[in-house]
Amino acid sequence: MPLVRYVQANGAEYEADVPEGASVMDGAVDNGIDGIIAQCGGACICATCHCYVDPAWFERLPPPGPTESEMLGFVLEPRETSRLACQIRLTAALDGLLVELPARQF
Repeated sequence: MPLVRYVQANGAEYEADVPEGASVMDGAVDNGIDGIIAQCGGACICATCHCYVDPAWFERLPPPGPTESEMLGFVLEPRETSRLACQIRLTAALDGLLVELPARQF
């Protein structure tokens, strides 16, 4: 299982093994990691799973699809490496992925 490293806005760090095919959002929710609300449950319609992908990992991800790109227009405090955690599906190549969680979601 790929390991995902989550860093909260206050600097607290958590690691979670997430099954391949599951999302970064699933990993946070299933492991009780605060910072991802996931109000829509991964349907890509709420943007409450906004995260910042570490720049070293950002280029390794497939680009966001049109729906995710649109939803990223609604996030608070976007950055160049902003993504929706529900749209990042884990593969073995993403083992060690580092994401930072924003200080607040909607």
